[in-house]
Amino acid sequence: MFVEHEFYVGLSDINPSNELTNTCLLRYLEDTAGIHSEIAGYGITDMKHTRKSWILLSWKIEVKKRPLVNDTLHVKTWSKAIDKFYAYRDFEVKNQYNEIVCIASSKWVFIDIDKGKLVKVPEEVADKYKPEPDFSMFDKKELEKLKEPENFSNEISFKITRNMIDINKHLHNIYYLDIAKEVLPEKIAFSSELNSFEIMYKKEIKLGDNVKAFYSKVEDFNYIVIKSDDLETIHAIIRLK
Repeated sequence: MFVEHEFYVGLSDINPSNELTNTCLLRYLEDTAGIHSEIAGYGITDMKHTRKSWILLSWKIEVKKRPLVNDTLHVKTWSKAIDKFYAYRDFEVKNQYNEIVCIASSKWVFIDIDKGKLVKVPEEVADKYKPEPDFSMFDKKELEKLKEPENFSNEISFKITRNMIDINKHLHNIYYLDIAKEVLPEKIAFSSELNSFEIMYKKEIKLGDNVKAFYSKVEDFNYIVIKSDDLETIHAIIRLK
C-alpha cells in the first residue's frame, strides 16, 4: 500500500536562504507515515485501545534537490518490510514539477505501551500495512549503523524544553537535528542545508533533561553525538554531509 500526502512549503518551514529545513522535511515524512498508521488502525488515535506504539530507530535521507519556499511537495510512503520486531518504511518526495527531490528510509520497532518493551509485530498487524517489498530507496549495505567518533572538536550543553516534547513527553524525533545544528561549526550551520543525513536513535531524552552534544569532522562527514549530561548514555548519533 502506498500512502500519499501533499505539503506546502511555508515561511515557518524555511531557513534564511528560503530553503526547506531538514527538521521540517522530517516532519513532512513523519506526518505521512502517521497517516498510513491511522489507515492501518495503529496510529496515535488508536493507542488508547491497542496499547501499542511505533518507536523510530533510524533515518537515512538523501535530498536530491532542495525544496524552496512556496513549493508544493508530494510525499509518498510505504511499508517496505516487517521482520519480527522491526519495520522498514521508505519515502519518495516530488515537487510540483514531478521532480524527485528527496528519498528516505526509516526503521521502527513495535512497543507494548503498558510493559514499556518492544514486542514482535503480529502477522495480522503487518498485513494491515500491506508491505511493498519490491520498492526500496536504498540498498541494505547503505543502511549501516553509525559509530561514535574517537575525538571531538566542539561541544555544547543543551536543556530540553517543553516545545520540543512529543506525546510521550520525550524529545520529538525531528528536534535532534536542531540540537545538532547548535554544535555545528558556524560556517556549516549558516550555510545551505546539508543534503545527506542519517540519525540513529539509541535512548530517549525526556522533558527537562540536560544533554551534551559533541561535534567531529571525519573525512567528508559531520558527526554529532548527543549524550546524557553525565556522559554515561548515548542518546543519538547523527551524520551529515
